[in-house]
Amino acid sequence: MGKNNNENQQPHIISVTVENRFGVLARIAGLFSARGYNIDSLCVAETEDPSISRMTIVVKGDEKILEQIYKQLNKLIDVIKVQDLTKEEHIERELALIKVNTSNFNEKQEVMQLVNIFRAKIVDVGKKTLTIEISGSNSKIRAMLDLLKGFGIKEIIRTGRIAISREFK
Repeated sequence: MGKNNNENQQPHIISVTVENRFGVLARIAGLFSARGYNIDSLCVAETEDPSISRMTIVVKGDEKILEQIYKQLNKLIDVIKVQDLTKEEHIERELALIKVNTSNFNEKQEVMQLVNIFRAKIVDVGKKTLTIEISGSNSKIRAMLDLLKGFGIKEIIRTGRIAISREFK
């Protein structure tokens, strides 16, 4: 199972800025897996500069071993910067698409009320399902999912968390 199966460990949100090159993602993921750490979420995309990508990695783990991972990440030639955003003021978001079973008009109405309460959107309407788009904190998405379980969730797709540091005042 790995070393991070302890549910009480705080998730670390690690931002890694890298050269946008073939194989970088595999090398970085390898650093975590070699130490028995499961990556809870991983999001990678180009930045404002197409030659640079930013990875947002969420992992639970022991501070000592994570410190070693940070040091080894910084030694990789394609790594530009490593930040543990958990330790500083940051903004984080996640996006989820949720397909919910709604077999009748009343169920559709109830789901639509939840969508409004959570400031989500309905992005597709089918005969037996509604597809919802929601973005926000991890806890907001979990709360929405908990409430939708009673209707029957047919499918969930999540981006994983993304995060950016706040400007210091």
